Amino acid sequence: MQKIFCTLVLFTLLTACTQVKFALVNAPSLAYDGQISEDISYGELPRQKLDIYVPSIDQETFPVVVFFHGGRWTDGSKDQYKFVGMRLSNMGYVVVLPNTRLYPDVKFPTFAEDAAKSVAWVKQNISRYKGNQNLFISGHSSGAHLGALILADGSYLAAYGLKPNIVNAFAGLSGPYDFVPKATDIRDMFGPPENFPNMVVTNFIAGDEPPMLLIYTAEDDTVYPRNLELLKAGIEKAKGEVKTIIYAKGDHAASVAAFSWANPADLPVPQDVDDFFKTYTH
Repeated sequence: MQKIFCTLVLFTLLTACTQVKFALVNAPSLAYDGQISEDISYGELPRQKLDIYVPSIDQETFPVVVFFHGGRWTDGSKDQYKFVGMRLSNMGYVVVLPNTRLYPDVKFPTFAEDAAKSVAWVKQNISRYKGNQNLFISGHSSGAHLGALILADGSYLAAYGLKPNIVNAFAGLSGPYDFVPKATDIRDMFGPPENFPNMVVTNFIAGDEPPMLLIYTAEDDTVYPRNLELLKAGIEKAKGEVKTIIYAKGDHAASVAAFSWANPADLPVPQDVDDFFKTYTH
């Protein structure tokens, strides 16, 4: 019965786009007792808001993780990923969950620009929330794409006088880093076709990006393994730092569902991400 229930939770993550349906994985069974500051503006527009999770651990400052939600660049919200914020915060991180604007209200590169803007806000303001200078970026699916892109293409952070080296390391979960848009809406959001190369993370790899952990699940039929393989090959060719983990089981949602109390595929994603980040904590 428990296995069936956990499968239903995972199905919810795959198919749901409402806060009500995400309530299962955001259930208070995580026993989170840290402090949450919600809907903090990093810009003037309604979607330019973020939530901050500060651990209750007796410690003066904490490393910081900015986690970008998934949703195919068309959907998703920080409110749906509270379970990620709580889990990472319980592990000793100040966690920032930003929203970005979405298609069809905006097209590429606007949502990537929002992602960079939120990171710039964090860099300037996170010390007020016990965050220290150890800054990490993570994300799931389209959120992983945004996080990787703003680190590979330095122009996004340069708009705020920053360089990608302000980030210690990146951990991407099931990210579509390197593909050619085929679906009609995806072609429109990243188009015209001559603009497609600008959304491919691999095209901007120079080898000096923050170390990257690329996580993939072998049963993922939403984001194909070529995305991980091509980005990994590009980083290695440029003599950059990259580590990949491919779990033998679990579909597209499993890599992020692992942060929930349910963890249907029983994957050690939180621990693997934590181990990777600790390697690059100063």
